[in-house]
Amino acid sequence: MFCLLGLPGTAAADSLCNPSQLRQIPVRSAAALPAEGFVQRVKGMNEAGREKVIRSELLAGNLPRFLRRLTPVTLNGKGADGRPVEVTLCVLPDYLAIGSDQDFLRIPMGLETALVVADRFGFVLPTAKIVDAIYRQAAVKLPPQPLPPGSRMRTTAYYLDHEQRVEAQMQERTAAPGALIAGHKKDLVITERLRRIPGRVAIYGWHRTNGKPIQPLSTVHGARYADYSHGVRLVSDVAYVDGEPRPLVRLLEDPRLAPVLNDEGPIPELDRLIAALGPAKAEQLASLPVSTSQLR
Repeated sequence: MFCLLGLPGTAAADSLCNPSQLRQIPVRSAAALPAEGFVQRVKGMNEAGREKVIRSELLAGNLPRFLRRLTPVTLNGKGADGRPVEVTLCVLPDYLAIGSDQDFLRIPMGLETALVVADRFGFVLPTAKIVDAIYRQAAVKLPPQPLPPGSRMRTTAYYLDHEQRVEAQMQERTAAPGALIAGHKKDLVITERLRRIPGRVAIYGWHRTNGKPIQPLSTVHGARYADYSHGVRLVSDVAYVDGEPRPLVRLLEDPRLAPVLNDEGPIPELDRLIAALGPAKAEQLASLPVSTSQLR
């Protein structure tokens, strides 16, 4: 249904962003659902039921092979002490998707699910500044394709409609999976605002061709909110400061280095913030009933 071309070589990614950083992502089972099967499985479910399926499919490793490689994204700047610094991040080339290389669906999800998947895989969500850097360095920049607003924005049918539009753009550009792609979704991001305003999701991005995002950093929506325009791009928790490996969470907490990666400056006790927003909340979500209504 959503077939793309073969994987290109990415020698630059292999130099720093090596396969060992992907070892926590489970191998995809030969019996795993393609996108079409996933869509049939969630048909008729409410949002909570669909979210449970999204989480279980991703945690079982049901994502395409092209998402099992990393691309380097480098940010240069000055730390709080004024010294120049270069930080290289290892990012997934595209947003999380369910299915195979031949049949996949880039899948929006609530913040709790995004954080528990990131934690299980050994990744974190980007900051808004990291999202900007990813867009600038993307090999393929896709113009945003907003769909008419309304209650259907959160339905699986809208997810499919938008996916097909994105894939048409990819085919026009003869773009293959594995290249760094940006511009086609808003990002779920991490921000200090989530500590000050609990129970919300932070979204940012959807860059126009002039490099300006449609969506400024926003915490308007509740943490479970997701619509067709949202994507989850994961960043490896291993970053490189002037070539030396460092935990990304520690860098975002560091008053000297955080400004290179985050316009808001350091995020104190980021690991505690992530834990409070993600895994514990996801366990609560798992106990919710699955209804057979409301979503089409």
